[in-house]
Amino acid sequence: MPDSEGHPSVEEMEIGALFAALADPHRRKVIEDLRREEDGVERTCASFNLDVSKSTLTHHFRVLREAGLTRQVDYGNSRKVTLRRKELDERFPGLLSLVDTSTRA
Repeated sequence: MPDSEGHPSVEEMEIGALFAALADPHRRKVIEDLRREEDGVERTCASFNLDVSKSTLTHHFRVLREAGLTRQVDYGNSRKVTLRRKELDERFPGLLSLVDTSTRA
């Protein structure tokens, strides 16, 4: 069962949900950008400069969170997102490398 913020545990992460989340180019860009950051770096959702409405941005980050790709922390009037790199590497070794490879093809 996901935690109170909707983050699934490592055991609950499903490859189908991850692939579905990564199928969208906006969400894939978020993961690519986070992957280039140092582990644990938190960014605001607006810092990714996605050319979408606020409601669509919220939707994209919800999909990433519920799939288990990201962790979001609420700081009152802002939310920050970080890549769940360690958990993803534990559950699906090599997945993040595939995401990076797919952008160079």
